[in-house]
Amino acid sequence: MQLLLGGVELDRDNNIVLLDEEMASMRQGRAFLSLINDNVPRSLSSMEQMADALEGQRSRPMTEQEFENVVLSMVYAAHQAWHEERKERQEAWGGVLLKLANITLFLKLCIHSRTPPVPAGAWLTPPLPS
Repeated sequence: MQLLLGGVELDRDNNIVLLDEEMASMRQGRAFLSLINDNVPRSLSSMEQMADALEGQRSRPMTEQEFENVVLSMVYAAHQAWHEERKERQEAWGGVLLKLANITLFLKLCIHSRTPPVPAGAWLTPPLPS
């Protein structure tokens, strides 16, 4: 994560760019940018599809690569929710972030500790509308 210390931003094509040009030009920096720009869904619908697919695979632990992709996707979803101007889109990005957090918690806590499964979405739920 040292790569992130120099800062990141989204370019016009919605790709992550490292602001530290030296880090971005190093092999490790290029590998990181490839990982995040090639494997993290960029649209709300593709992020929801990824979350649904992962929920369907809850009987097996995530691979390290899947876990990294989910964590990076959560960061991207949080960024989108923060910068979204329309409240309904902000809530939609927040909802997918919550879903990914639930999946991550379930797979890391339940499967690895061998505790009984918890129904999807039962741990963290969005606040009820007022």
